[in-house]
Amino acid sequence: MRRKRPLLVLTSIMAGMLAMALAVPAPSQGGAGVLPDLLKLPEPQGDVILEITGRVAQRSVHVKLDWENLEALGTHAISTTTSWTDGTHLFEGVLARDVMAALGAEDVETVRAVALNEYEVSIPVSDFETYDVIFAWAMDGKRLTARDKGPLWIVYPRVEHSELQDEKYDHRWVWQLYRLILP
Repeated sequence: MRRKRPLLVLTSIMAGMLAMALAVPAPSQGGAGVLPDLLKLPEPQGDVILEITGRVAQRSVHVKLDWENLEALGTHAISTTTSWTDGTHLFEGVLARDVMAALGAEDVETVRAVALNEYEVSIPVSDFETYDVIFAWAMDGKRLTARDKGPLWIVYPRVEHSELQDEKYDHRWVWQLYRLILP
């Protein structure tokens, strides 16, 4: 039985670690790589799923996003529980912080999330920076519809962060999300 040379073993380990590091997306990018500038997008070709209005960097914005625009920002998955469903579910969607970054909204402190039924709530943008909050479009591999809290549902990773199981965060889980209003 031959023994491997220490340098060869070390080189193999380092090569494997480098390959793994390159394969893992940067956390703030949600796997999307370079984020598109949402302020420069053409009118959506498909149904508008999310509208974003307000002010960014002292400019008025009105952005309309369809599925193609949203998916271009990357997909992030979280496995968590909710106060409205039984058990743990796998949610897929875009990281809220990636949407804000693609808008160039670094100076925004809060957003108003509006549902199809006109429910509104203010959400501190710090939530998006601190936690992997997503605008989920799928639960357990199935696209969300208006009948099951879609097309978008703001989902917090409450299993990973016990502080998110507080009622104050439950009010921020806007389902049937269709508009974000920036102050």
